[in-house]
This record gives sequence, structure tokens and C-alpha cells, in this order.
Amino acid sequence: MKLSEGVEAAIHSAALLAGLEGGATMPAAALAEAYGLSPSYLLKHLNALASARILESVPGPAGGYRLARSPEKISLLDIVLAVEGPQPAFRCGEIRRNGPGKLPASAYVKPCGINAAMLRAEKAYRAALAAERLSDIVSQYLDEADARSVAASCAFVARHGRPQKSVLKQG
Repeated sequence: MKLSEGVEAAIHSAALLAGLEGGATMPAAALAEAYGLSPSYLLKHLNALASARILESVPGPAGGYRLARSPEKISLLDIVLAVEGPQPAFRCGEIRRNGPGKLPASAYVKPCGINAAMLRAEKAYRAALAAERLSDIVSQYLDEADARSVAASCAFVARHGRPQKSVLKQG
């Protein structure tokens, strides 16, 4: 199975945004710069994450993107489905019913065994992705990555994060 490069970009972007504090945002251009990506390419995936309510898009000069929920509540499956869509990776075209040895439909009353096996694998794959939390990935990175990489990431977040003004609710 091959996932698009957009999945990698989306996961990395969400992980970087997890480092923002206090409702701060980061512009799409900065996220694209962080990974050497085209801003227009990354924007497509950031918008998909915002549509799936994984990210929040904040308009205005100090706007940008931030996580819409805590990293503990975002799974890798959430991100993959936002970017790739909900369809299974394998789509059975029932090609067993084609070709010169084609039989009547009554010969194919049992489901295709290949399709059933692929759907079982898809279910296991999705369950594994659902168990992986963005917070766990970020924690593992902070614990295991080279200290220079962690320092560079933290400095990038500090340099490009845009603090947001608090809005006091009057009651």
C-alpha cells in the first residue's frame, strides 16, 4: 500500500503545530518552509485537515493554523482519512467475472475471497493507525531524537508561532 506524500506532510505539520502554546498559530508558508514543500501543495493538505476538524484555520494578519483539538485526541488514522479519504485502499473490481471463461452471475454467489482478505487487512491497518496518537509521536520524538533536531524544531516553532490575543467573554 502506498500513501501519498501528502500524508507525510500532514502528519509532520500536525506534529509541529503540537508545539505551539496558548492558542498560537503558524502560517502555512512557515510550515511549508519547515519541510521544503511548495506552499500551494501543503495548503491543500492543511485545508483537508481543517475540513476534518484536526486543524483550525485562523484568518487575519496574525492568523495561521493550529490544532483544533489536543494531540491526545488526534490519531494517525484521523490524519490519513483527512488526506486520503475514507475509501479502502483496495477496491475490488470483480475481475474474476471477466475474460473468456466468464460464467453466469449465479456462479459468483460467494464474496470474492481476495476482496475479503484485503478488507480484513485494511481493518487491521486502520485499527493500528487509530491506536497511534499524535501526542505519542511527539513525545517519542522529544525523548529519542538527536538533541540538535529537537532544538532546531523548538526554535522554528518559537520563531514562526504567532501568539493570539485572548478574547475575554463578558457574562
